[in-house]
Amino acid sequence: MQHEIIIAGFGGQGILSAGRLLAYAGMLENKNVSWLPSYGPEMRGGTANCHVIISDEAVGSPILNSCTSLIVMNGPSLEKFENMVVPGGIIITDKSLVPEGPQRKDVDVFEVPATQMASDMGNLTFANIILLGKLVAATGMVSVESFETALYKVLPEKYHHLIPNEMEAFRKGMEY
Repeated sequence: MQHEIIIAGFGGQGILSAGRLLAYAGMLENKNVSWLPSYGPEMRGGTANCHVIISDEAVGSPILNSCTSLIVMNGPSLEKFENMVVPGGIIITDKSLVPEGPQRKDVDVFEVPATQMASDMGNLTFANIILLGKLVAATGMVSVESFETALYKVLPEKYHHLIPNEMEAFRKGMEY
């Protein structure tokens, strides 16, 4: 099974970190992975996206021309990447920031108010984790345990005290 994921939004929303966490969790499960970040010269506030591939087989190229799953955290990213999702694929939007949902009828759409949920938890940086929780629940591409271990491996140690809250956010996304 090969999962081809694009995660996109504005710089500063944790787009690249989300992709890195997903790829690391896949690597922990001995899967072949690729993580390819891309961002505009503006960085924070500019556009950012990453391509993640998690596969049981060798990854031929890190560049995606289509994807099986798309997570978007702003409207321009939905406009840019919506048509790259294969029929039968998944689009997950942050409903708090993307009020107009996808126009496609041949994909599964999950509109999760992740930024509002993160705000309710007291930390806006959890929005990307909430969306990843929804992706993992919808696809089963990695286990909850691997994702938690990835948090400990990827996040700097000074943020490890936040991991229990990150996992709470992840579970809220899974359950939404």
